[in-house]
Amino acid sequence: MTAATEPGRTAPRKPLGLPLLVLAAAQLVISLDYNIVYVALPDIGSGLGFSDHDLQWVVSAYVVATGGCLLLGGRAADLLGRRRMFVLAALLYAGSSLVGGVSESPGVLIAVRVVQGIGGSLLFPATLSLINTLYDEGPDRNRALAVWSAAGAGGLCFGSLLGGFLVEAFGWPAVFFVNVPVAGALAVAGWSLFPGDGPVDRSRHFDVAGALTATGGVTLLVFLLVRAPAEGWASPTALTSAALSAVLLTLFAVIETRSRDPLMPARLFAHRGLLTAMGVTALFSATFSSVPYFLTLYFQTVHGYSAIATGLAFLVPAVVVALGTQAGERAVSAFGTRRMLVGGMALGAAGAAALGLALTSDGSYPALLPGIVLLGLGQGAAWTGMWIAASAGVAPEDQGIASGLASTTLQVGGAVGLAVLVAVAGGVGQNGSGPGLLDGIRTAVLVIAGGIGCGALALLLLPRATGTTAAEGTSGP
Repeated sequence: MTAATEPGRTAPRKPLGLPLLVLAAAQLVISLDYNIVYVALPDIGSGLGFSDHDLQWVVSAYVVATGGCLLLGGRAADLLGRRRMFVLAALLYAGSSLVGGVSESPGVLIAVRVVQGIGGSLLFPATLSLINTLYDEGPDRNRALAVWSAAGAGGLCFGSLLGGFLVEAFGWPAVFFVNVPVAGALAVAGWSLFPGDGPVDRSRHFDVAGALTATGGVTLLVFLLVRAPAEGWASPTALTSAALSAVLLTLFAVIETRSRDPLMPARLFAHRGLLTAMGVTALFSATFSSVPYFLTLYFQTVHGYSAIATGLAFLVPAVVVALGTQAGERAVSAFGTRRMLVGGMALGAAGAAALGLALTSDGSYPALLPGIVLLGLGQGAAWTGMWIAASAGVAPEDQGIASGLASTTLQVGGAVGLAVLVAVAGGVGQNGSGPGLLDGIRTAVLVIAGGIGCGALALLLLPRATGTTAAEGTSGP
């Protein structure tokens, strides 16, 4: 272990530069685009003539496309060039957002959301792998990931506020048009600031068969997890999707064992830190990332908040989560990655429990703040820590696919988690505002608290690697 990474030791800090600002802005765009359309859904539905049954696909199309293509996006960044994929993804965002803003039919808008999702699946691993190769492992990379994390966490919370303002001031197309100049500027800045990729390495081959089977299998899996809770797990659509996904993922596993240059190299699974990070990202998305769904229902359905008021209610969580990302980076230097993750998750579990108990029919917003603050600090710290763990010890030429693996488990975990939580809570959000709505919301948040707590305990009991400093933050949690 070097002095730069030894717990309790700090290295002199140096400016991280303008490239990090661009990478953080890219993560902000990804996060905003994930949920900025939520508050615009009623206006989109009435403006374009969506049926109630189909309106959910404005959100689901983005989720399915992103989750299904992340492995492909990660490997493309490794083989075709990180800067190239960053610029291509930003241009996809800009072009599809422009088309989305002028859409006049449901089909066109859903297609736009698919393209935006593909853009996200290219941009996320390209952005993360650029950070992990531009900044040396240790304090510099940890600081860069903390800044990137703060931008992403802020985007998830500020999306509701920005979306509410844009819809009320300019109409629903504004939530798409706002991406056009930002994404266009990102493409120009990325091409200007990031190191050139150089010629494509012809000695490394793109695993086409692996890419097709993995993308198809994961896409169908995410589609199943998004669709089945509404249609039923025994519906023909769900059963067909499950069967096809299983077949394609089995074929993918067979192909990978025989490929000369596999999409998902087996050597990655020697990195215990990456494997642990994949588990943490899945749990994080299933728990922490599901809270805004239930809080939005609580604010708007139980207490009748407007879109703007709901967005304002998420300001405090946004600020606290951003502070948590910075605290997490410092805690890694002081205590190591695993201890910091355990502490952050324990803090988040306590916050979720306090929040669940404060959700009452006559409760005030200030009564929620203790839970919100504890939950947000834990969420921010865990978000930073899990990406530090996912990149530690991974070779530069594999950073893209490592990012793709961890972000795929993030997407799948979120889809599984929300489906389970909605079912446990009695279908809240799918059946109007029945008498059990508040009880369902409270149940879901308390289950989230239990899930985070169990994750912290499992991580605490995880055996440490022998002969390595992985457990203390150099190459994994």
